[in-house]
This record gives sequence, C-alpha cells and structure tokens, in this order.
Amino acid sequence: MIRSLILLQSYSNFFPETRNRRSEKVSAAKALQETCNYIKSLHREVDDLSERLSELLETTDTTQAAIIRNLLMQ
Repeated sequence: MIRSLILLQSYSNFFPETRNRRSEKVSAAKALQETCNYIKSLHREVDDLSERLSELLETTDTTQAAIIRNLLMQ
C-alpha cells in the first residue's frame, strides 16, 4: 500500500492537474482519478490526430503520402 502511494505521488508530478496543486493535500483516490482522466484525454487527442492524419493521407497525392508514411515509420 505504501509503495503504491509513493509511486502514485511520483507519477502525479507528470500530470498537470495534480502538479498545479502541489501545496494542497490530494487523496490517493483523487490523484488516481485525475491521472486516469488525463490519460483518457491524451488518448482522445491521439485518436483525433490519427483520424486527421488518415484524412490528410487520403487527400494528398501518392508521392506526398509516401513521404509522410516514411517519416512516420522512422
């Protein structure tokens, strides 16, 4: 349990919701919920960017699409 709290505390430094409130005491459950929400928002952003990239690749000519694909594979 204590190890989990220490890990959670160290991970919370990476997430803006908890980092902005360093002076406040945040419960482990709240920090975990905020971390999950942040990860979900990042996942939505990745999905959105993936969709936009797919649309871009569909509308560009084959040479440009090949260049973009090669860049993504690096």
